[in-house]
Amino acid sequence: MVRIRLRRMGTSKLAYYRIVAADSRKAQDGRFLENLGYYDPLRRPQEIRVDEARMFDWMKRGAQVSETVRSILRRTGSWARWHAMQAGDDVTPEVVFLKGSKRTAPESAGPDRN
Repeated sequence: MVRIRLRRMGTSKLAYYRIVAADSRKAQDGRFLENLGYYDPLRRPQEIRVDEARMFDWMKRGAQVSETVRSILRRTGSWARWHAMQAGDDVTPEVVFLKGSKRTAPESAGPDRN
């Protein structure tokens, strides 16, 4: 079975991830069928790039999406476009590049104790 999942890249403590279509029996950093995008959680702001046309093609063929990739697709809006496409709406897949995070840092960590 083909799964769309993250493939860990980079060095120790400086990881970034590629979004790939891979055989579910292969290792996390093993062989894959196609590179579909990337996700870099360490950059500030975070970077996400997804090739929707290729992703949707794999999903049409029955590839299962991992929970982590599904949450990334929700952030980029690709998951909503996939469901609109399934419902018969006229949606054009695109290459989505999201630079930035919806999360914001708290204004203050607590009262000042100096």
